Amino acid sequence: MSPVVVLVGAPGSGKSTVGRLVADQLGVVFRDSDEDIEAAAGQQISEIFVEHGEPHFRALEKSAVKEALATHDGVLALGGGAILDADTRLLLKEHRVAFLEVTLADAASRVGLNRDRPLLLGNVRGTLLKLMDERRPLYEEVAVLTVRTDREPEQVAAEIVESLGK
Repeated sequence: MSPVVVLVGAPGSGKSTVGRLVADQLGVVFRDSDEDIEAAAGQQISEIFVEHGEPHFRALEKSAVKEALATHDGVLALGGGAILDADTRLLLKEHRVAFLEVTLADAASRVGLNRDRPLLLGNVRGTLLKLMDERRPLYEEVAVLTVRTDREPEQVAAEIVESLGK
């Protein structure tokens, strides 16, 4: 079993929105690894960060992604930092991965002052720029497809579906 497509990208790139649209078009189930983590931990990600720290969250994330890659056959969206783990990047090489490329302006306007994104508290634009610059090479490393998200989510989803030959 393997996901039809795995979506990666920075916070605010539209992974959940586009992922749901792609899943609907393909008639498959959408799954978000961040939701899996919250369900397993019984806490929101922001609470996990505050109470247990980022290393604990990353360990939960690594486990959730590994499990989802092995058991999910629909569309899978990963949290923005999931690609930081070398083992996860290795696993992703066995899957069809789409990198949702977002501009800083679009990402900042989409996430705003979202308190559910613990790594973006404070200077949102500055933090996003740093995250995007650091992670871009990792997103590109795992992706077989890069899709710009500076347009309507339906257009982004249609490009992904078309690339799948479905």
